[in-house]
Amino acid sequence: MPTTVQPPMTQEEDQAFWKSSQKLIRYGGSWSNVIVTKAKGTVMWDANGKRILDFTSGQMSSLLGHGHPEISDVVDNGMRNLDHLFSAMVTKPVVELAERLSDMLPPGLNRCMFLSTGSETNEAALKLAKMYTGGYEVVSLSASYHGMTHGAGAATFSVGRKGYGPQLPGNLTLPVPYAYRSRFRHADGSYDWKSELEYGWSLVDCQSTGALACVIIEPIVSTGGIITLPEGYLKEMKKHCEKRGMLLIVDEAQTGMGRTGDMFAFQHEGVTPDILTLSKTLGAGLPLGATICTEEIERVCNERGFFYYTTHLNDPLVCAVGAKVCEIVERDDFPAQARRKGEILRKGLLDLQKKYPCIGDVRGRGLMMGIEIVLDPETKEPADSLGTAISARAMETGLSCNVVQLKGMGGTFRIAPPLTILDEEILEGIDILDKAFEHVLAQDDFRNVAQGQKSNP
Repeated sequence: MPTTVQPPMTQEEDQAFWKSSQKLIRYGGSWSNVIVTKAKGTVMWDANGKRILDFTSGQMSSLLGHGHPEISDVVDNGMRNLDHLFSAMVTKPVVELAERLSDMLPPGLNRCMFLSTGSETNEAALKLAKMYTGGYEVVSLSASYHGMTHGAGAATFSVGRKGYGPQLPGNLTLPVPYAYRSRFRHADGSYDWKSELEYGWSLVDCQSTGALACVIIEPIVSTGGIITLPEGYLKEMKKHCEKRGMLLIVDEAQTGMGRTGDMFAFQHEGVTPDILTLSKTLGAGLPLGATICTEEIERVCNERGFFYYTTHLNDPLVCAVGAKVCEIVERDDFPAQARRKGEILRKGLLDLQKKYPCIGDVRGRGLMMGIEIVLDPETKEPADSLGTAISARAMETGLSCNVVQLKGMGGTFRIAPPLTILDEEILEGIDILDKAFEHVLAQDDFRNVAQGQKSNP
């Protein structure tokens, strides 16, 4: 428990808070109805003192939990001594982080730029790829999410594309390798991702004007529904890039720094990208991202006039935090911890699937897992409202877990707790989910879904 917990809000204070919240610009989704007043480790507390397990690491970012003491010390020291400078000034924390990441990565990935968000890191990566290759066409997956700035947003196909007029020209898409629902099947019914990928590239080649620059891809498509790339997929994608003179950009905003059981998820297949982007997990909750490329790409782009400059480029405080995150993750071998704890989480979710047929699919790797909710396990009819109801009930009873809802997909829980989570906290979260499923499926609207039958609300 925290040393101090704020007294519960009065009804008047609660009403005043939500009235004041109307001054916020709505982002396109719904605000949570929980007012969190404190967070420590894997636990948050709301305005009434209720304890809530955090199974999403904040916005998939608090890799080491909330308020990690070593991170707190670095922040305190940075605020007192070296926080923010003119962006062209190079400081020791910036160089230290560049050295640490270069040492952790495969040989060749050793040129770094430090920014604030995943959108910025992908924006910089796309500009590097375009300048290096001379092309402008960007290929990404149909359920991709790479950011909300202009270039990164144009390479995002899962959400946020409508209502703003034309996107940047030259953005093309490949079918996301969605084993659970793909129509591409071998004769025995198994997933034929190679044929699907070949078909996708045949369409890209038809649409391309001959100016292909890069592919940008996540090793686990997160906002698009925790879709894990099939074994061999990333290697095949690299071959397609090389065949066409394109660069491969791997976006590890959420998978990087040990979460999936490897230090970086691309290492699972032994594929090295031309450009790597990190964010979320690198800052462990603070706004820090990195665009990392080869010496050759940096040299060529510099000679051709590459320019990417922001207010918080290479800020010393957050870079000091990033260096400490690298130190902790390596020192405490969090990739191995994620593999071991991930097996506990996977087993718990598979046990729930046996009990509740509405869990159509369990997927993911390490401490980045997803479960897709359907009305019927045979027809796989999506069950968005059911997933939302279960997530809401879980929050009411002490578990924060995010549900993404995309067209043609059942509501999918994204489960990515801090790597510091205890075994007993994983089991506690599974138990809360179990009770949430039981409670919601007992309601009249969903009573028959537990038996794999479509309800008629």
